[in-house]
Amino acid sequence: MAINLVRFSSSVGQGWGVALAGGISPLAGAYPTTGSLIEGGAEDWRSAAAKAPSVEYGTAQLLSPVTAPCRIFCQGANYRQHMIESGLNPDDKRFNMFFAKSDASLAPPAGEVVRPPHVRLLDYEIELALIFKKEVNAPTSVTPANLFDYVFAATIANDISARDVQLPQTQFFKGKSYRGFCPIGPYLAVLEPNEFGLLDDLSMRLCVNGAVRQEDNTANLVFKPAETISELSTFANIAPGDVLLTGTPSGCALKVPPPAVRRVLQLLPEPIFWRLFLSSQGRRAEYLKPGDRITAAIRSHDGTIDLGEQMTKVV
Repeated sequence: MAINLVRFSSSVGQGWGVALAGGISPLAGAYPTTGSLIEGGAEDWRSAAAKAPSVEYGTAQLLSPVTAPCRIFCQGANYRQHMIESGLNPDDKRFNMFFAKSDASLAPPAGEVVRPPHVRLLDYEIELALIFKKEVNAPTSVTPANLFDYVFAATIANDISARDVQLPQTQFFKGKSYRGFCPIGPYLAVLEPNEFGLLDDLSMRLCVNGAVRQEDNTANLVFKPAETISELSTFANIAPGDVLLTGTPSGCALKVPPPAVRRVLQLLPEPIFWRLFLSSQGRRAEYLKPGDRITAAIRSHDGTIDLGEQMTKVV
């Protein structure tokens, strides 16, 4: 079964530990970054997993298990129903859509995200995030059979997005990178080699104020992790502790008009097009507002992989 690692703060300081049913079993060593944990902590976390927990969850604050500096690579439109919802045919997709988030957006798995004063269209996106294990500095062939050589762990990410910045300004990086826009964790699930096949069958659910907004399964990814990492390696360097967000399912607050309507709207002058678009989106109650509470969970049906639950409040 996967070992769930957490990064936490308590009265005795910050550190890493193994999340167990009754609490946290701290690691003996000090690992200032996720990369240093990956490179030197295996014996430590396996030893901690065999010990009784000594830190109660109620006395510890869970921190982001991904530390800066790091690269956050992202995939767009990578679930079948999400593509269909966006007016695209997943069977016609021939390339990955890549973009990036700033590591300034990293945030704890339980806490608050501030909606910037100029943002009105704040959206949520649950994503399976993969943490890289090793350096990749050249084009590399990654397959399902050797994926465990390149991926250290799986976790939950919420790719929070300011749609009224991202789309009218064509600013994916800016619109998705405000501080706090990437809650991640709580767990880094360190998989055994024979468990990597389960990455293709994980249930995902995101709720806002208790109502389900997104629900899907990683079986519906258009581009799977192995082929994605192979393509990523052709144009990007990768280091231990870097992150890949693999895309979000359907159910976001953003509602794209049907293709026929879009074609008509795109004939309008650009200022008018965006004014109408923003006006229509502003009427959608699904966009996040101060006071909203977001929960997100990812797990396998048999419980071998359970990435825990995020809880984020919008302020």
